[in-house]
Amino acid sequence: MLVPITNTPRDYAWGSTTAIAELLGTTPSGGPEAELWLGAHPGSPARIADGSGTLLDVVDGRLPFLLKVLAAASPLSLQAHPTPAQAEAGFAAEERAGVAIDDPTRNYKDAFHKPELIYALSASFRALCGFRSTAETRTVLGSAVGDAAIADLFARLDDDAQLRPVFEWLITRGEGVDALIAAVVAASAAESATGLSWDTVRLLAGAYPGDPGIVISLLLHTVELHRGEVLYLPAGNIHAYLDGLGIELMAASDNVLRGGLTPKHVDVPELLTVLDFRPLPVPYLASESPRPGVRVFRPDVPDFVLTVLDDAALAEGVDLELDGRPAIALWAQGSGTVGDAAVAHGGAVYLAEEPVATMRGSGLVFVASAG
Repeated sequence: MLVPITNTPRDYAWGSTTAIAELLGTTPSGGPEAELWLGAHPGSPARIADGSGTLLDVVDGRLPFLLKVLAAASPLSLQAHPTPAQAEAGFAAEERAGVAIDDPTRNYKDAFHKPELIYALSASFRALCGFRSTAETRTVLGSAVGDAAIADLFARLDDDAQLRPVFEWLITRGEGVDALIAAVVAASAAESATGLSWDTVRLLAGAYPGDPGIVISLLLHTVELHRGEVLYLPAGNIHAYLDGLGIELMAASDNVLRGGLTPKHVDVPELLTVLDFRPLPVPYLASESPRPGVRVFRPDVPDFVLTVLDDAALAEGVDLELDGRPAIALWAQGSGTVGDAAVAHGGAVYLAEEPVATMRGSGLVFVASAG
């Protein structure tokens, strides 16, 4: 079964007004266009292109993944996502407590985890992603320790075991935090404040003045992805996309625990139960390349796999072995065919119960499938 699908970008305030339209060859709405959802999540299910309904009417059971085009013109909130066990327990607890699904204080909208990956489409895509070692943060702060408030932060970060207490002190606006935020922002104006971390401080100070997330960003990796690079963000990883255009693929869930840089609800105790405070390397996800022009990004969860096809493969034709697994293909550049069906630039199709999907043409195609 092959079903052409479409959708309307979500108009979150942080979205770009042009990037998604320019990528897919559509007419911009004139307002922010932040995320184009291609999936069967009830929050914004893809529409069947002939107007006969939505993907919810077609999918048999639950589609385990959600494919998005994401365009950030300003920073998103700091956030983390639960493990499957945490999601199931948290959802059940809020159901028992009678918290309405649309209550702004609700943490768990469903019983599923939400690991995700982001593939950079723009020349530069910046993100915060996971805690780094305190030694790395102290190196960045070194030029600014003449300020008493920053010297205090420097002293608190004497080993990696202090990441959790320092984070909790910051996010709860403990004694001295407001003065520290002001001192860090002031230090970011110095000529010696160079590099991605200080660039991020300046960006966040402009977008969210006075927010503890400005200082929290110094505890995290700031990464600049280049086109074609991928981050994988598992459960517990605190992250925030800062700017850029990308393809996001995630488990189909809406469970978000926020950690600042937002006017929305921040449940600090629940966030602390979810966060992974271990300092880990930047979570790049490497690809497999079974043949020229084919890259496969396979994270350590069964919910999704991302396959990227370019001209080198599409010109000769690619037979994707789906073995009946559901998939969604987005033709982000160029055009071509999936089986006997033509797909134009910007077009997307849902595939189900297909043993093999044959794709030919030109450009760049993203195929999300169950793992």
